[in-house]
Amino acid sequence: MQFKRTMITFLGLATAALAQAQGTWPTKPVTLVVPFAAGGPTDVVARTLAASMSQSLGQTVVVENKLGAGGNVAANHVAKSPADGYTFFIHHNGMATSTALYRKLQYDAMKDFEYVSQAVEVPMTLLARKDFPANNFNELVTYVKANKEKINLATAGLGAVSQLCGMMFQRALGVQLTEVPFQGTGPAMNALLGGQVDVMCDQTTQTVPQIKAGNVKLYGVTTKSRVKVLPQAPTLHEQGLKDFEVVVWHGVYAPKGTPKAIVDRMNVAVRAALKDPAVVKRMDDLGAEIVEDRTNTPEALQAHLKAEIDKWGPVIRAGGKFAD
Repeated sequence: MQFKRTMITFLGLATAALAQAQGTWPTKPVTLVVPFAAGGPTDVVARTLAASMSQSLGQTVVVENKLGAGGNVAANHVAKSPADGYTFFIHHNGMATSTALYRKLQYDAMKDFEYVSQAVEVPMTLLARKDFPANNFNELVTYVKANKEKINLATAGLGAVSQLCGMMFQRALGVQLTEVPFQGTGPAMNALLGGQVDVMCDQTTQTVPQIKAGNVKLYGVTTKSRVKVLPQAPTLHEQGLKDFEVVVWHGVYAPKGTPKAIVDRMNVAVRAALKDPAVVKRMDDLGAEIVEDRTNTPEALQAHLKAEIDKWGPVIRAGGKFAD
């Protein structure tokens, strides 16, 4: 009986101490880990959100780029980081697709994280270098089919959405191009601008400025409907690739065991950032769509991740591209 009373007292004191600690969180800068290169589309989303969240949290949100293995290096790092509320992770569809693309992962996407919030959804664009011979989508299809052995496709590596979009494009045309992986679409875009690679899929958050400047050739967007920021750009669906749709979604995660009070406060900070007029304008200018309030809960992110794993698993396994 005495032991039971002692344990109850201990748990009560521990709970009170935890509540007090959470009440003062954060007391130092918070790190938001990005799994791709600085300047890439996910990095742009992260830095835009971080600037706004820093204001609402009262501490700087530092963006840290941790590259490698299609996002798995960063995911594994966060999964094994202290669950103290000072390390968070932002990732796109790759959080779901890696479970099928990689035979061995050092983390479990569904078990090793706490779910904070979804953030934005971003259309993708199909591009080529400025001097590529094809001037429109029909010419692109004809040229690619006739010269498939000579054309290379830039991607952000196995598991990146750029790679999945490129895979879908190749499958739709019945061709196999030479894939050139980079550690993020930031470096891939630089290679495209420099003429070292031929074609690539990438998010509007990175491509819109290059498209509007005339630095690349645009053949279409990957949504079912046209996007506001590129109203003259036809969709690949309307140009003949029926039901071709790739939308990049971003979620924010924390290491498993991060206290719920901290996760909930971070969720509030993310949601506040998504309503910040500066963030809204920035995302609108880049063609990104802020998700609805009902999808901004931890529970909604968890359910969405599970649905995406179930959706992409069969597609990826059918494609036969895996990595250890």
